[in-house]
Amino acid sequence: MREAAVVSQPNPLQRIPGVAIVLVLLITLFSVIAPGFLSVANLSNVLVQSTILTMLALPMTLIIMTEGLDLSMGAVLTLTSLCVAIVSLATKSMLLGLGAGLLVGAAFGVANGWLVAILGIPPFVATLGTLGMAQGLSLIVSDGQSVVGIPHSVRDIYSATLLGIPVPIVMALVTYAAFHGLLYHTRFGTYIFALGGNREALRYAGLSPNRLLIAAYAIGGAMAGIAGLLMTARMNSGHPTAGLGLEFDAIAAVAVGGTSFERGNGWLLGVLSVGVLRNGLNLISLPSSVQVASVGVLVIVALFLDGLRSRA
Repeated sequence: MREAAVVSQPNPLQRIPGVAIVLVLLITLFSVIAPGFLSVANLSNVLVQSTILTMLALPMTLIIMTEGLDLSMGAVLTLTSLCVAIVSLATKSMLLGLGAGLLVGAAFGVANGWLVAILGIPPFVATLGTLGMAQGLSLIVSDGQSVVGIPHSVRDIYSATLLGIPVPIVMALVTYAAFHGLLYHTRFGTYIFALGGNREALRYAGLSPNRLLIAAYAIGGAMAGIAGLLMTARMNSGHPTAGLGLEFDAIAAVAVGGTSFERGNGWLLGVLSVGVLRNGLNLISLPSSVQVASVGVLVIVALFLDGLRSRA
């Protein structure tokens, strides 16, 4: 008698990323212990505040996919925010301020890529060095003081709406769509995957891995310039320490979102998880030191749940 073939059915849990479970648990927890967490105003605030992190996490994804890392992104964001504030204040032009932020951010991105790709310096060391440079320049150009009195054209970006949707959220969604299309529907995206998996194939195809690597870091720097505009608008000023530490949140959001590498579906969930965690801890008045530790715990828990799912 022939034995019937046993066909294993896919476990539904395998289709639920760990970050989604973590996000639901966080929302449930803070809805109980944090008064006002589920209010429309607060949830809208979470989304708007998460936009700056989105601008950093998306290019950080590309960089991590190349087996790289950018520790300078928070400090570069601070410097670009100051550039936006100083130039827009001097010229009364938001566009010129944004242009200055983009130029400075892209320059740091190219420098990071050049150090990693051409000089062969490990990404951790190279971007740690440019972190110090950007932080030092921020203190120099601002003289250690906040830059205030920026024009309304900059300040209004953070509070303006488009068809009833806050402009920062619209910018984040457009950026997400652009990065998703870039990574999964262009040759450049294919090359980014190859940088992290098979650089020799790029060389055999007549492509320069070094140029592609520099391009990935340059995109990260330019996005820090755009995030600098939002940071300046959010704070209504430029501050010499505004973005320090945000590179940690960006790396955490990428790790929590599961960059290995489910077609980018975890990107926004990772950002929202970090945003919800930060917001909830603020509502219950926990100090920033506890918040940093909590983000680290979030990364470990999300990756642990993904490991359980993969073994289910």
